[in-house]
Amino acid sequence: MAARMPLACRRLPPAIRIEIMHSTDHDRLGSMTASERRAAVGLAAIFGSRMLGLFIILPIFAVYADQLEGSTPLLVGLALGAYGLTQALLQIPFGLLSDRWGRRPVIAAGLLLFILGSVVAALSDHIYGVILGRLLQGSGAISAAVMALAADLTRDSQRSKIMAVIGISVGGAFLLALGLGPLVAGWSGLGGVFWTTALLATLALVLLFVLVPRGQAVAAPDRADFAVVLRSPDLLRLCGGIFMLHLILTAGFVALPVVLQDHLGVSRDQHWLVYLPVLLLSVPAMVPVIAYGERRRQMHRVLPAVVLALALIELVLALGLASKWLIVLALWAYFSTFNILEASLPSLVSRVAPPQHKGAALGVYSTAQFVGAFVGGLLGGGLHGQFGVSGVFLLGAAAAGIWFVFAMGQSVAVPQHAPASSALPKG
Repeated sequence: MAARMPLACRRLPPAIRIEIMHSTDHDRLGSMTASERRAAVGLAAIFGSRMLGLFIILPIFAVYADQLEGSTPLLVGLALGAYGLTQALLQIPFGLLSDRWGRRPVIAAGLLLFILGSVVAALSDHIYGVILGRLLQGSGAISAAVMALAADLTRDSQRSKIMAVIGISVGGAFLLALGLGPLVAGWSGLGGVFWTTALLATLALVLLFVLVPRGQAVAAPDRADFAVVLRSPDLLRLCGGIFMLHLILTAGFVALPVVLQDHLGVSRDQHWLVYLPVLLLSVPAMVPVIAYGERRRQMHRVLPAVVLALALIELVLALGLASKWLIVLALWAYFSTFNILEASLPSLVSRVAPPQHKGAALGVYSTAQFVGAFVGGLLGGGLHGQFGVSGVFLLGAAAAGIWFVFAMGQSVAVPQHAPASSALPKG
């Protein structure tokens, strides 16, 4: 090894030479160091537990909100999507503050805000108190800071791995939330669900200081970086796509718990018996589609077809509520298309974005995602109050139809200025 080291490195102290040799070996072998593995596990656990806390009320809130004073369909939708508003407003500022104050202090502050919001919601018996709690939960906008810390703690050759692990934790959190939410609510009511989210955020706070190594911040993107992103039609299409997807998701969960209770006859504490099998069966449908698109570099062409399928599924849910089997089949197709889109969009963003502007691109992308969640909750609640669950699903069909039109213009997944190997999937 010494013969392959530059002369300047051979003059370094032995301990540093050993670290360089180990790092070189890891780069060559394509494996993570022990520190990188700790970072991957710790940050994935933090990100996943926090997202679980945000997702866990989705499958149950619409049918438990009648316990709250002042509850209306519009306010139920607002409570579901409220976290998206503060997330969208504070995501980029929190990321910039993490460059000034350090990643860990900003992440810790965000988790404390999330805990405070959970406690406020748990102690509230009025819908406005829960809305305030959800706004406080969202104000802990740590996604950008967590991603930045992940980048700080890994080498370029390993960065896509840690982002993939974080992405898997988000998918796992969504899956677990749909099963766990109805169970926890059945045992301890709506307040128990919010106490659970506070406990999850407390666990994430402990992991931050016990498991995650310290990192040194790198330069933040400046305003010119964001201008480059906003001038890219392909990036804007993808950011518009994640906006639409989370609008459809959040609006859908204003209606889906009601459909399971009123149209399928499933009691609200047994909804997990529907969600869990449907989600598990959606995986075999998701994997081959993503594998085909990634292997043949055709995800930009697969994307519009999946979006069109989502629009048709929303129409089926809007018009086919008389058939229980049709509802179940549509739910399976709904989660299959959602999982395909949720997994493929960040990968496309990381490939389309110029390498030097990926941080800014993912920041804009995350902001669009949370704005979509807020708008979806607000519109879904309003339409549910006026037109019932069919109105909510027609909103989803219209949103997916608009998305299909502009997704058709998506260009190649890997731009000429960046090789495919530079892709950095978002978690």
